Amino acid sequence: MKNIANPYETPRCSSDSLIISTTLKSSELTFCNSKPKSDYNAINKSRLSLNRLAERMTLGTPPTQAYGEPWYWDNRYAHESAPFDWYQKYPALAPLVHLYVPHRHQRILVVGCGNSVFSEDMVNDGYEDVVNVDISSVVIEAMQTKYSNRQQLKYIKMDVRDMSPFQAGSFDAVIDKGTLDSILCGNNSRQNATQMLEEVWRVLKDKGVYILITYGAPAYRLGLLKESSIWSIKLHVIVKFGPEGSSEQPIRELTNPVPLEEGGSSVEDVLGKNPDVHYIYVCTKEAKAKE
Repeated sequence: MKNIANPYETPRCSSDSLIISTTLKSSELTFCNSKPKSDYNAINKSRLSLNRLAERMTLGTPPTQAYGEPWYWDNRYAHESAPFDWYQKYPALAPLVHLYVPHRHQRILVVGCGNSVFSEDMVNDGYEDVVNVDISSVVIEAMQTKYSNRQQLKYIKMDVRDMSPFQAGSFDAVIDKGTLDSILCGNNSRQNATQMLEEVWRVLKDKGVYILITYGAPAYRLGLLKESSIWSIKLHVIVKFGPEGSSEQPIRELTNPVPLEEGGSSVEDVLGKNPDVHYIYVCTKEAKAKE
């Protein structure tokens, strides 16, 4: 499909200084940096038809800050019930999940699960206990109904900034595909993101892993991660989906970590500037949180 100019440019993620891209590719919204130092945070990857997009533009696209609000997600899932996986699908990420969550009996929390089939695919791969949370009551009710006969899958309405129903040290792994990015596009983004990360750290067991799949390069994610709690962090990368929804030829073996330095300079040395990848931070919980 040809790139089509979008006359409705509007500011995006205020915390990361993004704007909506002037192009549409494969019926998806794509994003660009508004400044050289902007975070390549592009979170809205929904495959929208041009007619649907035009309708939204006519009615008025909600501000990106809405991504942090329950009403936005309730409305979205009420009108878009088809399963959708943000960023990457499970088969593409399975080698990394196997590496860091090697035992199928380990308890896993998926935050911001939406209506993705990611967790279903994990259970089909043998994982026995996958708990899913989302802020939208609409999507949680739909997923509870859909998977009522799959005891390995649990769906709970919950705000990731306050997961107090879970005791400390409840999970071996937490998986996040775009939830932190979404929060960073909302109001009070830094505070809310810190609250989320502190809760993720709390519900993990010692040496548990937080697997964060994001558009955020190290220069824009490492500081946030390190300020929230004490983690041991490894970085992996995976190419973004191609036009047909499948990852292109890998630029680096997924299970091979990228050398990581403060500021991300070593990442640029390995991958070049502005690589077309998703960044995957594997954060291992250390024994003591920062005061």
